[in-house]
Amino acid sequence: MSRADLRAAVIGSGFGGLAVAIRLQTAGIRTTVFERADQPGGRAYVYRDKGFVFDAGPTVITAPECLAELFRDAGRRIEDYVELLPVSPFYRLFWSDGESFDYSGESAQMIEQIRRLNPADVEGYRRFVEYSRQVFETGYLGLAATPFLRFADMVRVAPQLARLRADRSVYATVSKFVKDEHLRQALSFHTLLVGGNPYDTSSIYTLIHYLERYWGVWFPRGGTGALVAALTKLLRELGGELRLNAGVEHIEVRPTTTRRHRVSTAQGREEFDLVVSNADVHHTYATVFHGQPAAAAMARRLERLKWSMSLFVLYFGTDRLYRDRVAHHSVLFGPRYKGLLDDIFKGRKLPDDFSLYLHAPTVSDASLAPPGCDSFYVLSPVPHLGNAALDWDTIAPAYADRILAALEPWLPDLRRHVVTRRWRTPLTFRDELSSYHGSAFGCAPTLTQSAWFRPHNRDADIPGLYIVGASTHPGAGVPGVVSSAKATASVVLEDFPA
Repeated sequence: MSRADLRAAVIGSGFGGLAVAIRLQTAGIRTTVFERADQPGGRAYVYRDKGFVFDAGPTVITAPECLAELFRDAGRRIEDYVELLPVSPFYRLFWSDGESFDYSGESAQMIEQIRRLNPADVEGYRRFVEYSRQVFETGYLGLAATPFLRFADMVRVAPQLARLRADRSVYATVSKFVKDEHLRQALSFHTLLVGGNPYDTSSIYTLIHYLERYWGVWFPRGGTGALVAALTKLLRELGGELRLNAGVEHIEVRPTTTRRHRVSTAQGREEFDLVVSNADVHHTYATVFHGQPAAAAMARRLERLKWSMSLFVLYFGTDRLYRDRVAHHSVLFGPRYKGLLDDIFKGRKLPDDFSLYLHAPTVSDASLAPPGCDSFYVLSPVPHLGNAALDWDTIAPAYADRILAALEPWLPDLRRHVVTRRWRTPLTFRDELSSYHGSAFGCAPTLTQSAWFRPHNRDADIPGLYIVGASTHPGAGVPGVVSSAKATASVVLEDFPA
């Protein structure tokens, strides 16, 4: 059977689902994307209210080359579909003791600020950058889009990972290079952006530092939703199909037939040769493929893994301008670092304190709010529901008020100027996104849950089932899930040669 005769179903239209659908369609496989929501994007949903535009999910775009490559491989130019705006500084960091730090890709600026905090750390930082470069070249350029389907694949790269001390955590590795606690936090917090605890996540994730220096940090004009729209447009131009309000309820596997997968949605049943799931990996096995013994076994295995934390995300718009007071991306560290992280990843209750990530998109693109107004998104990492089964429907309003009050040193009289607000809680991740335990980033990126140890891009026991997204190799984050799409598509095309 030629690829033109094949039919592929993709479950979910997140970045991973859209990217793999584009790659399959480019290769000549007729591809249909099924999306449960009323618009594409998955976690990158877009809320609109009173003239404000809120990106619900990813807001930090790094490694734009993986996106540009996706368009190039389809014979297009990303510049013809979406404009990416550079963000500088990458992040503005604040601590509760009044210290601040502009984190950027400019070596001279970084060195100057490090010298101000602790002159003795300047040389250590330079050595850290070199270490991060080596990890980037090995872990990202070399391995990110490589599917680890056999244990031998892991053994093959083990010497490189051992040389780079992948067994150490990000925080422990950073601490080998710099001594100032502010700098240790500044160089280790990035793992939180992919769902990992800096004290548990493999040092391989220090590559993020060099990745950002190498390609910069960007933001799409019109918001992250504009990037989703660009991918959707490309998919349709290639002949792919996107169906909204079309959640996949169940898939029956019939190995003896030509079309192996009978896909059931509210609209009916259709048959496909292969399925790529961009849905939550536990939901895929426990619900979508319910009834398959191999799926039940995989679901039980997944339940034994460590899962990333969840999030409380507050979206709000103001009737006055604050954009001259904040950077596009800000991180507000609370008084505790390790203790708070322990509470978030291992605790059984909601911590009394918090650290916050503040996204102010109108700093870069004023069109995301009405004239004279600003839009914001503030994120607080919280325990997932498997650790702390909290009644978020009751907690959320007061928790949102506490967060707004905590922002007022930077955004004066904020609570008086908020004219619209809404939030996502662990319940939202569980109920609307089908995330196991309400986890925001899937399987945690620990060493023993990375590469071959992570759920594989191709299922070994269910014929014609493939996985894409945050919980397969290489992991979460926009570069991670787009790279997973490249890895997964390569396996599909190997299984179905032209």
